[in-house]
Amino acid sequence: MLDPKKILVVRRDNIGDLVCTTPLLRALRLRFPAARIDVLVNSYCAPVLEGNPNVDRLWQYTKAHHREAGESWLAVHARRLTEVVRLRRERYDLAVLAKPECLPRPLQWARLAGARRVLGFVDPGNPLGRHIDLQVPLDRSTEEHVVAASHRLLRPLGIAGEPGPLEIHPRADRAGEVRSALAERAMGGCAPLVGLHISARKERQRWPAESFAELAHRIRARFPEAGFVLLWSPGDEANPRHPGDDAKARDVQRAAEGLPLLAWPTETLDRLIAGLSVLDCLVCSDGGAMHIAAALAKPIVCFFGNSSAAVWHPWGVPHELLQPASRTVADIAPAEAEQAFARLLERRV
Repeated sequence: MLDPKKILVVRRDNIGDLVCTTPLLRALRLRFPAARIDVLVNSYCAPVLEGNPNVDRLWQYTKAHHREAGESWLAVHARRLTEVVRLRRERYDLAVLAKPECLPRPLQWARLAGARRVLGFVDPGNPLGRHIDLQVPLDRSTEEHVVAASHRLLRPLGIAGEPGPLEIHPRADRAGEVRSALAERAMGGCAPLVGLHISARKERQRWPAESFAELAHRIRARFPEAGFVLLWSPGDEANPRHPGDDAKARDVQRAAEGLPLLAWPTETLDRLIAGLSVLDCLVCSDGGAMHIAAALAKPIVCFFGNSSAAVWHPWGVPHELLQPASRTVADIAPAEAEQAFARLLERRV
């Protein structure tokens, strides 16, 4: 049985994927309490793991399309090369490729880091497998939740059983900013405080502005003390690098006029985490915000388009999942969402 002293976990993709890796990190900490556990992530997702007690060091690199305005492609890659040199100095005993796939980029990072052994999933016949010392076969015969799949990766390390809950630690100062903004709008006593997260990366996951507004009116009519926090990714929808939902947010605010509503644009990931942390429940489409809310133990009404509900549903929290036959979120009626919201609140009581 391996007893690694220094472990590098590689999870370099999207926000939700990284959130869904937090049970794996806790399981590693419990199994190897004296080991150093470091994680390699892209800089955009790094706030997900800030303050996580199961992580000793967070290595960050910047993807070229996430670079700051005015920063060159060359500068990004020069900084990445510096990080590779520092990684190799650590002499990791084990690299864990935490994505339930067998892909070249995560493996490349493990090899660049010079890890003595590599643990990862392998497809039969995949030539990348020759670089993976501890292989776990990918099982594509069933749709396994990404949290459970990631946890199964740890069996060669003597870790079994069911994965625990997701985990995230909001910054207290950021959460205080949200509460202060609510108090300024005399919304401190709203109950339930409902989050409306209106942004979604994929077109078929986007619920229209008028549907969000109608749902808010329906919830307020049914629960007269309810209040709302409107969350969205700011920016112009025509921006090819970072499209945003400023126009959609304005449409929702106009249509929801008269309701107690705090507009909370999420320019940064820690601001999104803080906004979600103060809610009683959330309405959103499948995506990173949904998984962050689950990590914050928030009940969720979630809309699924053409992504797999079996693989990506909110982990470990009460939720109502709506997925139309068309696999297009816009086809979900506000009345249907209202009924799902009422069922969710009944489950909280």
